[in-house]
Order: sequence, then C-alpha cells, then structure tokens
Amino acid sequence: MFERIIDPISSIIFPQECNTCGGPSNESAVGVSCRKCWDETCLFTGHEILCRRCGALLGAYGGPLDVSCHKCDGHLYERAFAVGVYEKALASEIVELKRTPFISKFLNAIAFETLQRNAVGNVDVIIPVPLSKERFIERGFNQAAVIAKTVGKHMNIRIDELSLTRTKHTPIHRMSMDRRARELTVEKAFSVERPMLVHGKSVLLIDDVLTSGSTASACANVLMKSGAANVIVFTLARAVLK
Repeated sequence: MFERIIDPISSIIFPQECNTCGGPSNESAVGVSCRKCWDETCLFTGHEILCRRCGALLGAYGGPLDVSCHKCDGHLYERAFAVGVYEKALASEIVELKRTPFISKFLNAIAFETLQRNAVGNVDVIIPVPLSKERFIERGFNQAAVIAKTVGKHMNIRIDELSLTRTKHTPIHRMSMDRRARELTVEKAFSVERPMLVHGKSVLLIDDVLTSGSTASACANVLMKSGAANVIVFTLARAVLK
C-alpha cells in the first residue's frame, strides 16, 4: 500500500525511464522496466513446450511434453529451467543485475513461483556459477551469487560459493557464437576445491542466463566427477538460439 502511494509521487519528482522501451516507469517494485514491457515478455508458466533437459523453448503452447531439442544431448546436468526467455524486460533486468547486485521484488516473486513449479525440494546445496578473478575484480560481485542468495533464502538451503571455482578467465559468451565455440571457451575452466562438501549432494547450480548450456554442463562435469549425486540448473533466463 505504501509503495503504491510513494511510486506516483517519486515518478513526478524523480521521473524514471523504462530500460526496455524508453517510456515512463513509475513502479519501483518491477525494477528497471515498465509493467507493459513485463507483460510483453515471455515468462514461463508451465504450459509451454520446453526441452526436458535444457529448458529450450520449443513451442509457446501445448506443454508440458516430454520432448528434447537434441542440442543438449551429452550435457551433464540432469535438467535446467528458467523464469522465462531472455528478451525485453527480463533481459533488461539481467543486464542491470550485472551492474547492480539487486533483484526487483517482481522478479524475485516470479523466481520463487518458478522454483515451486519445478519441484526442486530435494536439493542439498546451492552453488552459483563462479566468475574468474579478473571479472570479479572488474564487476565487484558475482551476479550468480546474488541470485543464489535470493533462491537460498526462499528455499532455506545452504549456499556454497567456495567449492566450485573458475580456473581460467574466459571470454563472455555472445549470442553469435556457435555451440562448439562456447564449449571450447569453458573446456577445463572449472574445478572443485572442496569435493567432500559436494560428494553425494544434490546440487542446484545457479546462473543468470543459460544460452547453449555449455557453461552449465562444464560445471556439472566437475561436480559429478567430485561425487555430486546430481546437478539441476536454475537461471533467470533462457536464451533462444537459432
């Protein structure tokens, strides 16, 4: 109630611009985009046709179905799911998250709904995908860890930011990169420093965006080699690859 009173007042004194469409945005709870842009963003509801392993969007309606895109054949995580497609308001929120370690109340609530819908209650530990030392110094924080802390609070599950490390600095994945190029950039890029803390555990691996799944699979590979029982991946967004 208080926010509904304050938002119109603050929008007059400190007018905000939607990071997605450039129009006015006067609801702080929905983050850097306006409500209209969020309404136009593809957020998963459970009725889409998604790849059973990597969560790729295969059809807007008609799910859930047990189908595969086959582009993720050989990936080593058990399954991956996301809040929605990397587009419009969700993309703007993630770009902002790389600058500021903050998740809006609106996205926070949607993330919680997504976690509940995907039934991940048997998770033992939450592990964020790590940044290289160089990128952590450049950014000042790990956006995956910010998401992990939000998820951990919702699920009341331990967060482990130390066991999984990135052993080499890799270039940022671009949408134009093909699958093999992505795989090569993360090959032998991760290691597990504390295998006893992941041995026998069901791991929820957290990142901001799943693009080809190469990074998630590389992380799952070293976690499984260290004895993890299984690895499930949760990201805020799922990129659509052509």
